[in-house]
Amino acid sequence: AMTVTAPGPDDQQLAELLRIAARVPDHGKLAPWRFIILRGEAKDAFAERIAPLADSQANPTKATAALRKLTRPPVCVAVISRHIPGEIPEWEQRQSASAVCHQMLLAAAALGWGANWITDWYSYDPRATAILGLADGEQVAGYLYLGTPTEQPQERPRPDVAALTTYWST
Repeated sequence: AMTVTAPGPDDQQLAELLRIAARVPDHGKLAPWRFIILRGEAKDAFAERIAPLADSQANPTKATAALRKLTRPPVCVAVISRHIPGEIPEWEQRQSASAVCHQMLLAAAALGWGANWITDWYSYDPRATAILGLADGEQVAGYLYLGTPTEQPQERPRPDVAALTTYWST
């Protein structure tokens, strides 16, 4: 998130990213997620309102520093997971919201944007999620930070896939 800067996607480009992100597995066609767009003055106002909450986190210094991830990128999309009661298990609905985050991350990269999918303390603090406007039962699946990349993403160590793979047999 700290390596993306202005400009970010404009209204039309953002609408395209949201349209692509919404084309995910969705058992029952429930759309068990929604988007909250944070940019410009609204993003700054949200950051200002949640900043005092950083003092009550386990590590206030780290929590305050984490807010830079929110304030630096020009566009932030909060993907909100929600459970819609009915036949489709909640677990599947929550997975669909995660798929939205991943799809948006891939779409942004394919379209040349810098993008980062993050959950931080303000994704889980009930006071911060109330300020964001979440209803009962809603959760932040992720914040997608979007803008112009200033550097290539750093590669990180990946797991040994062979060690995590088994073949079921009779």
